[in-house]
Amino acid sequence: MIPYGKQDISKQDIDEVVEVLKSDFLTQGPQVKKFESAISDYCNVKYAIAVNSATSALHLACLALDLKKGDWLWTSPITFVASANCALYCGAKVDFVDIDPATYNMCPSALEKKLKEAKKISKLPKIVVPVHLGGQSCDMKAIHALSKEYGFKIIEDASHAIGGKYNDELIGNCAFSDVTIFSFHPVKIITTGEGGVAVTNNSLIADKISLLSSHGITRDVSKMTHEPHGDWYYQQIDLGFNYRMTDIQAALGSSQLKRIDNFISARHNLAKRYNSLLANLQIYTPFQHEDSYSAFHLYIIKLKDSKKHKHVFHYLRKNNIGVNLHYIPVYTQPYFIKDSTISYHFPNAEEYYSTAISLPMYPTMTEIEQDSVVLRLENALKS
Repeated sequence: MIPYGKQDISKQDIDEVVEVLKSDFLTQGPQVKKFESAISDYCNVKYAIAVNSATSALHLACLALDLKKGDWLWTSPITFVASANCALYCGAKVDFVDIDPATYNMCPSALEKKLKEAKKISKLPKIVVPVHLGGQSCDMKAIHALSKEYGFKIIEDASHAIGGKYNDELIGNCAFSDVTIFSFHPVKIITTGEGGVAVTNNSLIADKISLLSSHGITRDVSKMTHEPHGDWYYQQIDLGFNYRMTDIQAALGSSQLKRIDNFISARHNLAKRYNSLLANLQIYTPFQHEDSYSAFHLYIIKLKDSKKHKHVFHYLRKNNIGVNLHYIPVYTQPYFIKDSTISYHFPNAEEYYSTAISLPMYPTMTEIEQDSVVLRLENALKS
């Protein structure tokens, strides 16, 4: 089976992890701070807080921006459920903004239209979460301009997009957002096994995320309510979580980060070759906006004939091509249908879902493997 994605673990990665296993620190040691510093330097952002998953990072970012019961969070319907669940964890409500039919990202025009209507009924969102699907940045300049007009905060869900660029600047610099979230799941651009990070230029947000990621406990005397009893003393000053990243994971992440540009370059070469090989088939290859340099976590095609969608998907799986579909529109999930008082209808998201397939894409993919994917796809479309 040729998988849709997989990690690339080098001998150096293994050696870095083994060094930690031989050290005195497996969890909260120097490697986490080293990894956070490496991420902030790479993205040209002031603060990075490493946690155990991107889902946790999204949750903490919402809490740091004071999302609570009665508030609204808006996100894309074409995303993993975590982009919406982070609001539900805070007791807030979720709504969605339809996607742009070319980029598959949140459509700024649809967002603006929805904001105008929401303002009339006093249901403006407190937070908007644009999702950089497949590694291509949303139109953050347009979304940021709307945030200034309508007063919402922005969390970039860049789980797919570390190493990608927007307007020639690396995604994660938070020039157009309050917080950006990355994922380090094994199929992502770099991996820590499981893990995520929140980056921001706001010290108050960074402090809040850091505090909440470790039980709400501080050893900082300046933040305590009274003098410490001794050098051992700590205080729980907020209700936090055990969302910490381990030193083992961080060591792997630091090692992987050294190769990120090579990973991205390999993905672009694969995407360019796919574009050429698939040019004459009855599909749409991924559109890339001129302002974006995608991380190409995913290579998403769309079939021109939606009636063939299920057949092509099943044919490829049956012939050992590990295709996937990213994603099922979140609002169609039973949990959202059961608990929602809103009637959702997003035509672009639904058209996307009826035609999209993610082809295998990972930096160690060979031309032979890629040729096999293309041949099977050709056969599937003909059959």
